[in-house]
Amino acid sequence: MVSATAKVSRWHVASRVFAATIPAFVLANTTGIFLALVSPAAQFPAIAFSLVSSFAIYTAIIMWIFSVKRLRTVWLGLLGGIAFTSGGAWLAYVLGGGA
Repeated sequence: MVSATAKVSRWHVASRVFAATIPAFVLANTTGIFLALVSPAAQFPAIAFSLVSSFAIYTAIIMWIFSVKRLRTVWLGLLGGIAFTSGGAWLAYVLGGGA
């Protein structure tokens, strides 16, 4: 028989693994898009810099996901970060930073 603590631990691990895949990837990519749009460099260097930095950002996000104690902090941080970076990228694009 599985104890209640083991069930909670399995749920937490599964939730963190899922958070480290799709939501963390979305946050890293929206951050890269935001960086590309607000960078004062020319188009190609800005895109290259944001692409390379998004890999480091993705790695840092994954390490953060598994180091935070509270699962609620993980999900609120991911969803808040996605909302902030995608909103900032949209605003930068609308105000003339894109294409």
